This record gives sequence, structure tokens and C-alpha cells, in this order.
Amino acid sequence: MENELKVYRAKHDLTQEDLAKEVGVTRQTINALEAERYDPSLELAFKLAIYFDCSIEELFSYERE
Repeated sequence: MENELKVYRAKHDLTQEDLAKEVGVTRQTINALEAERYDPSLELAFKLAIYFDCSIEELFSYERE
């Protein structure tokens, strides 16, 4: 799953730690998401979309193989 999390975080001038605290996860989780080594739970995807005031689809994209 691809994502635009790093872009959104940069636009809001947030560190990984700042964003992690805002959505209730660890900095390592944000790092893994940005590196596309981890797919978020539905709950986390919603929390991130709500935080950035955008849709989940704007943050995350998935292409069937």
C-alpha cells in the first residue's frame, strides 16, 4: 500500500514523533508507515485522515496485483 503520509506531515511541519503523539501510536509506527513496511489498521487510517482533514484515499492508495 502506497501513502502520502510523509508529504502531509511535511506540509504541516510535524516530526514523526509529533504526529505519533497526535494519533496515539509510536514514532516507529509512523516511520514504518512512511517506509511502506506497514499497512495501517482501519482505525489508524481514519485517525490520520481526520487529523489531516482529508479522505483516507488521499493518504493511502492500493492497487490490486
